[in-house]
Amino acid sequence: MSDDDVTTPGRTWAGTHAFAAASLHAPTTIAEAQELVAASPRIRSLGTRHSFNGLADTDGALLSLLDVPADPVLDGDAVTVGAGTRYGVLAAWLEERGRALHNLGSLPHISIGGATATGTHGSGNANGSLSTAVRAVERIAPDGSLWTVRRGEPGFDGSVVALGALGPVTRITLDTQPSYQVRQEVFTDLPWDALLDDFDAVSGAGYSVSVFTDWLGDSAQSLWVKTRMEEGTGPIPAERFGAHAADGEQAGDGDAVDTSENGNSTLQGGRPGPWSHQLPHFRLDATPSAGDEIQSEFFVPRAAAREALTAVRALGESIAPALLITELRTVAADELWLSGAYGRDTLGIHFTWKNLPSAVHALLPAIHAALEPFEMRPHWGKVYDETLRTAPRYERMRDFRDLVAARDPRAKFGGPLIDRILER
Repeated sequence: MSDDDVTTPGRTWAGTHAFAAASLHAPTTIAEAQELVAASPRIRSLGTRHSFNGLADTDGALLSLLDVPADPVLDGDAVTVGAGTRYGVLAAWLEERGRALHNLGSLPHISIGGATATGTHGSGNANGSLSTAVRAVERIAPDGSLWTVRRGEPGFDGSVVALGALGPVTRITLDTQPSYQVRQEVFTDLPWDALLDDFDAVSGAGYSVSVFTDWLGDSAQSLWVKTRMEEGTGPIPAERFGAHAADGEQAGDGDAVDTSENGNSTLQGGRPGPWSHQLPHFRLDATPSAGDEIQSEFFVPRAAAREALTAVRALGESIAPALLITELRTVAADELWLSGAYGRDTLGIHFTWKNLPSAVHALLPAIHAALEPFEMRPHWGKVYDETLRTAPRYERMRDFRDLVAARDPRAKFGGPLIDRILER
């Protein structure tokens, strides 16, 4: 690897965190990455920078595998691919071959390694997070060797959502299924009463469902319903739960958007398209979301949706001035030790904030307090009050610490935030 492949780390995608690491290395082969890891006293992986805090940071060096070729290999119902590959790139490759993933996040721009390491998710009452599709993980050990753990093997459930603490992930094997078509419908002015009275019915209205709100008034801004075509392809209803079919196409903040060649959102209006295009909210070839923003997300049991949403809604007047939009999504329970959905069907309460750091950080303690009765877990890669003790929120955290201690006894893959999470 040449000196041209070593740079200063810079900032996260939205500029919310300036990396303190001394250098960023971008090898083009796994062998080069192995050499870097073996020679470094302290090193952590950096993906597409779509995190909003310092989880990836370290007082050593950062390692990016985005320039390592994806080299996807389809073997029956599984695909193995480079961890630095963006989901949208793999999705297009799979669709060309008649295969699909079970779900995608809002942004197809995120790397597979980074998203699965933090428990990032799409939506759907019956859909697990993106991490639940992982069948095997290959990563670099502290001595530079490669090791792989597969589903069903000891420690696997602690090795997927691993926050980079077990070493850089090089290749990942994912479950696939036959390709499918999805249509996306948008409804506006969803009454809060209807949402709270039967949250499960609203969130289960399609294969993937999102509710957008600013927490003010008697109605949420919009309800987005993504339906797999085999689930039913009848006429699009004029109303859903008291919400009205949107006129034209909508962005998450309720503004009209352009889904033409020059727009950034995926196809709406009930027109079917491949899963690879329709499950994300944003197109891979366009700038996603607002860009100039801060994001937070908090996970609570789906069974407590009514009470948790009512508690946050009481803060609406305080939240609204700093907020761009909130999105509500659901995630099926899983057995991955550090997943936000570990052991419980989950509601994700996501805040896309204006880029007002002081205002956002001032609001976080009140939001934490409102959600504390519901055993809230913060999204690992987004902004939360980092004085919050996260370890007690995960019953398998002790097992995870033991796994990290066994695999990385000298904390080569540590950093300020991951060390705080592990309480070491």
